[in-house]
Amino acid sequence: MIKYLDPEKCITCNLCVKVCPTNVFDKVTGSQPVIARQEDCQTCFMCELYCPADALYVSPLPDNTAESLTISREEEAFLGSYRLAVGWGKDQETTAVDDLYHELKK
Repeated sequence: MIKYLDPEKCITCNLCVKVCPTNVFDKVTGSQPVIARQEDCQTCFMCELYCPADALYVSPLPDNTAESLTISREEEAFLGSYRLAVGWGKDQETTAVDDLYHELKK
């Protein structure tokens, strides 16, 4: 489940909004997106995968508590970890620009 969007790392590109298949995020003009419908998250990791700033953390565990939009210091290490695991992380040659799935969501 989507758990955290780091406002300091977010570059307001809104790719997470575009790629989310369940419309979890709301776009905010001039600011970072808002996790508006966390309960709709299907833990597909698309938002974390496409985030070029590694500003998102999707937990593989279900968590429906009000505190679930925060992360612990230990969990901060997981920001962008899914991207890294699939080869889209920083300092890795990426093919993300070749994937046009987000274009379908316009």
